[in-house]
Amino acid sequence: MTPPIDPWLLERLVCPATRTPLRQEGDRLVSDEGGLAYPIRGGVPVLLVEEAVEVTK
Repeated sequence: MTPPIDPWLLERLVCPATRTPLRQEGDRLVSDEGGLAYPIRGGVPVLLVEEAVEVTK
């Protein structure tokens, strides 16, 4: 299980595709606006559009 991202940092991170806020969901950061989830590997968010997976609603 991935530990929570520091709230201060999470407030500043945005989706690289949509420039909208992200929220942490387990071991990924989710962009509700973009419908994308970005992995967190070794405690480091990987905010590359190529690494994102689509989130189904």
